Amino acid sequence: MNTGIIGIGRYVPEKVVTNKDLEKIMDTSDEWVRTRTGIEERRIAEDNEKSSHMAYEAALKALKNADVSAEDIDLIIVATVTPDYPFPSVACLIQERLGAKKAAAFDISAACAGFMYGIVTAKQFIDNGAYKHVLVVGVEKLSSIIDWEDRNTAVLFGDGAGAAVVGPVSEGRGILSYELGADGVGAKHLYQDEHIIMNGREVFKFAVRQMGESAINVIEKAGLSKDDVDFLIPHQANIRIMEAARQRLDLPEEKMSKTVHKFGNTSAASIPLSIVEEVESGKIKEDDLVVMVGFGGGLTWGAIAIRWGK
Repeated sequence: MNTGIIGIGRYVPEKVVTNKDLEKIMDTSDEWVRTRTGIEERRIAEDNEKSSHMAYEAALKALKNADVSAEDIDLIIVATVTPDYPFPSVACLIQERLGAKKAAAFDISAACAGFMYGIVTAKQFIDNGAYKHVLVVGVEKLSSIIDWEDRNTAVLFGDGAGAAVVGPVSEGRGILSYELGADGVGAKHLYQDEHIIMNGREVFKFAVRQMGESAINVIEKAGLSKDDVDFLIPHQANIRIMEAARQRLDLPEEKMSKTVHKFGNTSAASIPLSIVEEVESGKIKEDDLVVMVGFGGGLTWGAIAIRWGK
Protein backbone atom coordinates (compact mmCIF):
# COMPACT_ATOMS: atom_id res chain seq x y z
CA MET A 1 0.00 0.00 0.00
CA ASN A 2 1.30 3.44 -0.91
CA THR A 3 0.61 6.46 1.30
CA GLY A 4 0.05 9.95 -0.05
CA ILE A 5 -1.99 13.13 0.15
CA ILE A 6 -5.58 12.56 -1.00
CA GLY A 7 -7.13 15.92 -0.11
CA ILE A 8 -6.01 19.49 0.59
CA GLY A 9 -7.55 22.72 1.89
CA ARG A 10 -6.55 26.08 3.30
CA TYR A 11 -7.82 29.12 5.15
CA VAL A 12 -6.38 32.61 5.47
CA PRO A 13 -7.83 35.56 7.41
CA GLU A 14 -9.53 38.33 5.42
CA LYS A 15 -7.40 41.13 6.88
CA VAL A 16 -4.49 42.07 4.60
CA VAL A 17 -1.57 44.08 6.02
CA THR A 18 0.79 45.48 3.38
CA ASN A 19 4.34 46.74 3.75
CA LYS A 20 2.93 50.23 3.22
CA ASP A 21 0.69 49.68 6.25
CA LEU A 22 3.73 48.72 8.33
CA GLU A 23 5.55 51.88 7.24
CA LYS A 24 2.97 53.82 9.26
CA ILE A 25 3.71 52.04 12.55
CA MET A 26 7.44 51.23 12.43
CA ASP A 27 10.73 52.38 10.94
CA THR A 28 10.71 50.31 7.75
CA SER A 29 9.87 50.65 4.08
CA ASP A 30 8.13 48.63 1.40
CA GLU A 31 11.34 48.54 -0.67
CA TRP A 32 13.45 47.34 2.27
CA VAL A 33 11.09 44.45 3.07
CA ARG A 34 10.50 43.41 -0.55
CA THR A 35 14.14 43.40 -1.62
CA ARG A 36 15.33 41.44 1.42
CA THR A 37 12.48 38.97 1.88
CA GLY A 38 10.17 39.01 -1.15
CA ILE A 39 7.21 39.78 1.14
CA GLU A 40 4.69 42.39 -0.01
CA GLU A 41 1.76 41.66 2.30
CA ARG A 42 0.52 39.17 4.89
CA ARG A 43 -2.80 38.05 6.39
CA ILE A 44 -3.46 38.92 10.03
CA ALA A 45 -6.16 37.20 12.08
CA GLU A 46 -8.66 39.15 14.16
CA ASP A 47 -8.31 38.99 17.95
CA ASN A 48 -11.15 36.47 18.23
CA GLU A 49 -9.88 34.38 15.29
CA LYS A 50 -7.95 31.61 17.03
CA SER A 51 -5.70 28.93 15.57
CA SER A 52 -8.45 26.34 16.08
CA HIS A 53 -10.85 28.41 13.96
CA MET A 54 -8.41 28.63 11.07
CA ALA A 55 -7.46 24.95 11.40
CA TYR A 56 -11.13 23.91 11.37
CA GLU A 57 -11.90 25.87 8.21
CA ALA A 58 -8.88 24.43 6.37
CA ALA A 59 -9.73 20.92 7.58
CA LEU A 60 -13.31 21.17 6.26
CA LYS A 61 -11.98 21.97 2.79
CA ALA A 62 -9.43 19.16 2.90
CA LEU A 63 -12.08 16.61 3.88
CA LYS A 64 -14.33 17.75 1.04
CA ASN A 65 -11.44 17.65 -1.43
CA ALA A 66 -10.54 14.12 -0.30
CA ASP A 67 -14.20 13.03 -0.45
CA VAL A 68 -14.07 11.58 3.05
CA SER A 69 -16.23 12.33 6.07
CA ALA A 70 -15.04 13.44 9.49
CA GLU A 71 -15.99 10.02 10.83
CA ASP A 72 -13.55 8.45 8.35
CA ILE A 73 -10.63 10.20 10.08
CA ASP A 74 -8.66 7.98 12.47
CA LEU A 75 -6.13 10.54 13.70
CA ILE A 76 -5.74 14.33 13.72
CA ILE A 77 -2.27 15.88 13.93
CA VAL A 78 -1.96 19.65 14.20
CA ALA A 79 1.43 21.32 13.76
CA THR A 80 1.52 24.70 15.51
CA VAL A 81 3.53 26.90 17.88
CA THR A 82 0.52 29.15 18.51
CA PRO A 83 -2.20 26.94 20.02
CA ASP A 84 -5.32 28.48 21.53
CA TYR A 85 -4.27 27.14 24.93
CA PRO A 86 -1.30 25.22 26.35
CA PHE A 87 -3.90 22.45 26.55
CA PRO A 88 -6.24 21.09 25.27
CA SER A 89 -4.57 20.70 21.89
CA VAL A 90 -5.83 22.42 18.77
CA ALA A 91 -6.27 18.89 17.38
CA CYS A 92 -8.76 18.05 20.14
CA LEU A 93 -10.62 21.33 19.62
CA ILE A 94 -11.13 20.70 15.90
CA GLN A 95 -11.90 17.02 16.46
CA GLU A 96 -14.99 18.09 18.40
CA ARG A 97 -16.02 20.73 15.84
CA LEU A 98 -15.54 18.40 12.90
CA GLY A 99 -17.40 15.55 14.57
CA ALA A 100 -14.44 13.20 14.04
CA LYS A 101 -15.65 11.00 16.90
CA LYS A 102 -13.27 8.07 16.45
CA ALA A 103 -10.11 10.08 15.82
CA ALA A 104 -7.18 10.27 18.20
CA ALA A 105 -5.76 13.80 18.32
CA PHE A 106 -2.57 15.59 19.29
CA ASP A 107 -0.44 18.65 18.45
CA ILE A 108 3.23 18.70 17.52
CA SER A 109 5.73 21.54 17.87
CA ALA A 110 8.43 21.71 15.21
CA ALA A 111 7.93 25.34 14.19
CA CYS A 112 8.15 25.95 10.44
CA ALA A 113 9.03 22.29 9.79
CA GLY A 114 5.92 21.17 11.67
CA PHE A 115 3.80 20.23 8.66
CA MET A 116 6.59 18.00 7.33
CA TYR A 117 6.88 16.29 10.72
CA GLY A 118 3.10 15.84 10.72
CA ILE A 119 2.93 14.27 7.26
CA VAL A 120 5.79 11.86 8.01
CA THR A 121 4.18 10.90 11.35
CA ALA A 122 0.88 10.25 9.57
CA LYS A 123 2.65 8.00 7.07
CA GLN A 124 4.00 5.79 9.86
CA PHE A 125 0.54 5.14 11.31
CA ILE A 126 -0.88 4.31 7.87
CA ASP A 127 2.05 2.19 6.73
CA ASN A 128 1.91 0.01 9.85
CA GLY A 129 -1.81 -0.60 9.40
CA ALA A 130 -2.96 1.19 12.55
CA TYR A 131 -4.97 3.87 10.72
CA LYS A 132 -6.32 4.49 7.23
CA HIS A 133 -6.98 8.25 7.11
CA VAL A 134 -5.02 10.92 9.00
CA LEU A 135 -5.79 14.64 8.95
CA VAL A 136 -2.68 16.82 9.18
CA VAL A 137 -3.05 20.58 9.72
CA GLY A 138 -0.39 23.28 9.84
CA VAL A 139 -1.75 26.43 11.47
CA GLU A 140 -0.26 29.57 12.97
CA LYS A 141 -1.46 32.81 14.49
CA LEU A 142 2.01 34.34 14.59
CA SER A 143 0.59 37.84 14.92
CA SER A 144 -0.18 36.91 18.54
CA ILE A 145 3.51 36.39 19.42
CA ILE A 146 5.13 39.11 17.30
CA ASP A 147 6.73 42.16 18.88
CA TRP A 148 5.23 44.83 16.63
CA GLU A 149 8.01 47.22 17.66
CA ASP A 150 10.74 44.88 16.38
CA ARG A 151 11.02 45.70 12.69
CA ASN A 152 13.40 42.79 12.09
CA THR A 153 10.74 40.18 12.88
CA ALA A 154 7.37 41.97 12.69
CA VAL A 155 7.59 42.39 8.90
CA LEU A 156 8.16 38.67 8.29
CA PHE A 157 5.22 36.76 9.68
CA GLY A 158 1.57 36.13 8.88
CA ASP A 159 -1.37 33.95 9.90
CA GLY A 160 -3.13 31.07 8.17
CA ALA A 161 -3.83 27.34 8.00
CA GLY A 162 -3.34 24.53 5.52
CA ALA A 163 -4.63 20.96 5.82
CA ALA A 164 -4.08 17.62 4.14
CA VAL A 165 -5.80 14.25 4.37
CA VAL A 166 -3.21 11.50 4.22
CA GLY A 167 -4.30 8.03 3.13
CA PRO A 168 -3.83 5.14 0.69
CA VAL A 169 -3.02 6.02 -2.92
CA SER A 170 -2.53 4.01 -6.10
CA GLU A 171 0.66 2.19 -7.01
CA GLY A 172 3.57 4.43 -7.96
CA ARG A 173 2.07 7.50 -6.28
CA GLY A 174 2.43 8.95 -2.81
CA ILE A 175 5.37 9.62 -0.51
CA LEU A 176 8.54 8.15 -2.02
CA SER A 177 11.05 9.31 0.57
CA TYR A 178 11.51 11.73 3.45
CA GLU A 179 14.02 13.24 5.84
CA LEU A 180 13.50 14.81 9.26
CA GLY A 181 16.22 16.43 11.33
CA ALA A 182 16.99 18.65 14.28
CA ASP A 183 19.92 20.53 15.77
CA GLY A 184 19.16 21.78 19.26
CA VAL A 185 22.49 23.60 19.37
CA GLY A 186 20.83 26.23 17.18
CA ALA A 187 17.80 26.67 19.45
CA LYS A 188 19.24 29.97 20.70
CA HIS A 189 18.99 31.48 17.21
CA LEU A 190 15.19 31.29 16.88
CA TYR A 191 12.83 30.99 19.83
CA GLN A 192 9.86 32.51 21.63
CA ASP A 193 10.29 34.19 24.98
CA GLU A 194 7.29 36.48 25.20
CA HIS A 195 7.72 37.30 21.53
CA ILE A 196 9.61 35.77 18.61
CA ILE A 197 13.36 36.28 18.99
CA MET A 198 15.55 35.61 15.95
CA ASN A 199 19.19 35.87 15.00
CA GLY A 200 18.48 36.47 11.34
CA ARG A 201 22.05 36.04 10.11
CA GLU A 202 22.50 32.61 11.71
CA VAL A 203 19.06 31.34 10.68
CA PHE A 204 19.70 32.48 7.12
CA LYS A 205 23.02 30.60 6.92
CA PHE A 206 21.46 27.45 8.37
CA ALA A 207 18.45 27.59 6.07
CA VAL A 208 20.40 28.13 2.85
CA ARG A 209 22.58 25.12 3.63
CA GLN A 210 19.91 22.78 5.00
CA MET A 211 17.14 23.39 2.46
CA GLY A 212 19.37 22.44 -0.44
CA GLU A 213 20.92 19.45 1.32
CA SER A 214 17.60 18.00 2.44
CA ALA A 215 16.04 18.40 -1.00
CA ILE A 216 18.95 16.55 -2.60
CA ASN A 217 18.83 13.86 0.09
CA VAL A 218 15.18 12.91 -0.46
CA ILE A 219 15.63 12.85 -4.23
CA GLU A 220 18.54 10.43 -3.85
CA LYS A 221 16.67 8.33 -1.26
CA ALA A 222 13.88 7.92 -3.81
CA GLY A 223 16.40 6.64 -6.34
CA LEU A 224 15.86 9.65 -8.57
CA SER A 225 17.87 12.61 -9.84
CA LYS A 226 17.42 16.39 -9.94
CA ASP A 227 16.23 16.05 -13.54
CA ASP A 228 13.21 14.06 -12.34
CA VAL A 229 11.84 16.90 -10.16
CA ASP A 230 8.75 18.59 -11.60
CA PHE A 231 8.05 21.09 -8.82
CA LEU A 232 9.62 22.44 -5.63
CA ILE A 233 7.63 23.71 -2.66
CA PRO A 234 10.05 25.34 -0.20
CA HIS A 235 9.04 26.83 3.12
CA GLN A 236 8.03 30.40 2.32
CA ALA A 237 10.31 32.29 4.68
CA ASN A 238 12.52 34.42 2.49
CA ILE A 239 12.83 34.59 -1.30
CA ARG A 240 16.64 34.50 -1.14
CA ILE A 241 16.63 31.26 0.86
CA MET A 242 14.05 29.78 -1.50
CA GLU A 243 16.10 30.76 -4.54
CA ALA A 244 19.18 29.09 -3.08
CA ALA A 245 17.25 25.81 -2.80
CA ARG A 246 15.90 26.14 -6.34
CA GLN A 247 19.34 26.77 -7.77
CA ARG A 248 20.72 23.77 -5.89
CA LEU A 249 18.20 21.63 -7.82
CA ASP A 250 18.88 23.41 -11.14
CA LEU A 251 15.17 24.12 -11.51
CA PRO A 252 13.74 26.95 -13.64
CA GLU A 253 11.88 29.68 -11.74
CA GLU A 254 8.45 28.54 -12.91
CA LYS A 255 8.95 25.18 -11.18
CA MET A 256 9.18 26.66 -7.67
CA SER A 257 6.22 27.76 -5.58
CA LYS A 258 6.25 31.43 -4.57
CA THR A 259 3.53 32.56 -2.19
CA VAL A 260 5.75 34.45 0.26
CA HIS A 261 4.86 37.76 -1.41
CA LYS A 262 1.21 37.55 -0.34
CA PHE A 263 1.27 35.45 2.85
CA GLY A 264 4.69 36.12 4.40
CA ASN A 265 6.16 33.45 6.66
CA THR A 266 3.26 31.45 8.10
CA SER A 267 5.50 28.83 9.76
CA ALA A 268 3.76 25.42 9.88
CA ALA A 269 1.03 26.66 7.51
CA SER A 270 3.50 27.77 4.85
CA ILE A 271 3.95 24.57 2.83
CA PRO A 272 0.30 23.43 2.83
CA LEU A 273 -0.85 26.94 1.82
CA SER A 274 1.53 26.70 -1.13
CA ILE A 275 0.40 23.18 -2.06
CA VAL A 276 -3.19 24.37 -2.42
CA GLU A 277 -2.06 27.41 -4.43
CA GLU A 278 -0.10 25.36 -6.94
CA VAL A 279 -2.59 22.51 -7.33
CA GLU A 280 -5.45 24.94 -7.90
CA SER A 281 -3.37 26.94 -10.40
CA GLY A 282 -2.56 23.76 -12.33
CA LYS A 283 1.18 24.04 -11.77
CA ILE A 284 1.17 20.72 -9.89
CA LYS A 285 -0.39 17.96 -11.98
CA GLU A 286 -1.14 14.26 -11.58
CA ASP A 287 2.02 12.13 -11.38
CA ASP A 288 4.34 15.13 -10.93
CA LEU A 289 7.35 14.54 -8.68
CA VAL A 290 7.06 17.22 -6.02
CA VAL A 291 9.74 18.01 -3.45
CA MET A 292 8.64 19.81 -0.28
CA VAL A 293 11.28 21.15 2.10
CA GLY A 294 11.11 23.27 5.22
CA PHE A 295 13.16 24.47 8.20
CA GLY A 296 12.34 26.16 11.46
CA GLY A 297 13.03 26.83 15.10
CA GLY A 298 14.52 23.99 17.06
CA LEU A 299 16.41 24.11 14.82
CA THR A 300 14.39 21.62 12.78
CA TRP A 301 14.05 20.61 9.15
CA GLY A 302 12.15 18.20 6.97
CA ALA A 303 11.81 17.23 3.33
CA ILE A 304 9.51 14.93 1.38
CA ALA A 305 9.56 13.63 -2.20
CA ILE A 306 6.04 12.75 -3.33
CA ARG A 307 4.54 11.49 -6.57
CA TRP A 308 1.40 13.61 -6.72
CA GLY A 309 -2.04 12.05 -7.15
CA LYS A 310 -4.46 9.56 -5.63
